[in-house]
Amino acid sequence: MKPPPFDYLRPASLDEALALLATTENAKLLAGGQSLMAMLNLRFVFPDTLIDLNRIPQLSELLLIDGRVEIGAMVRQRLLERSPLIARHLPVMVEALKYVGHRQTRNRGTIGGSICHLDPSAELPTIALLYDAEVEIASSSGRKRLPIRDFLAGYMSVKLASDEMLTRLWIKPWALDHSWAFLEHARRRGDFAIASACCLVERDNAARISRVAIAIGGLTDTPIRLDSAEALLLGTDGGADLIARASALVKDMPASADIHADVDYRRHVASVLVTRALLQAMHGATSEAAI
Repeated sequence: MKPPPFDYLRPASLDEALALLATTENAKLLAGGQSLMAMLNLRFVFPDTLIDLNRIPQLSELLLIDGRVEIGAMVRQRLLERSPLIARHLPVMVEALKYVGHRQTRNRGTIGGSICHLDPSAELPTIALLYDAEVEIASSSGRKRLPIRDFLAGYMSVKLASDEMLTRLWIKPWALDHSWAFLEHARRRGDFAIASACCLVERDNAARISRVAIAIGGLTDTPIRLDSAEALLLGTDGGADLIARASALVKDMPASADIHADVDYRRHVASVLVTRALLQAMHGATSEAAI
């Protein structure tokens, strides 16, 4: 199919893009286009104007500033996957990126596009939530910062007004010796995930868990942080019995059904993945539990 007709604008600066966004009705922002172009071709969206962000260099910056990783919204997924800075400070992101579509998709896809599109199975929003990332939202009237939890609104929806855009993310790395894991289950490699699970773990000098974060993707409309499981594990040795109790909490979480999985199966997959991710992060082991 062919997309509906639209006007095409290509600003060369962020200020120009924001001005266009403020004065153009029914506009869509074009980042990597890996989701938007398909939606246009299938006539799922009907914008009057596309505003192409690919000529704005400041949206493609990847920096380490004051102990925080700053990622411009237009940074390509493939660049993040191969970046030594990301590998050193956010290693679980590198692992997650291996599951994002295919290499050709990641060559063009951007982190900002993935987060704003907010597919329920998308890996990068789940990683952003895992790290408690902050986002910068800009408009022609100013800029503001939001915790990622406050930015994710619902099914394929984030808290952006029609004249606003996501410009960058800030992520505070964990200690360099922390452990981590990311796991995903899909029908085929590159397909949308039925569920994914990831975790970060820090231990104190007594080998007890001093900090832990657990997130799930694909279970429902947005990624979920397992706050109750984190509270259960904090201050413990992270033994197998505690991991089993933490993973069992997934069965009480909200879940969605679709043509690929009903609610019970999706919860079961997510629970198994949480078990395996925690075992991998804490003990370098994997669970024998079958999905």
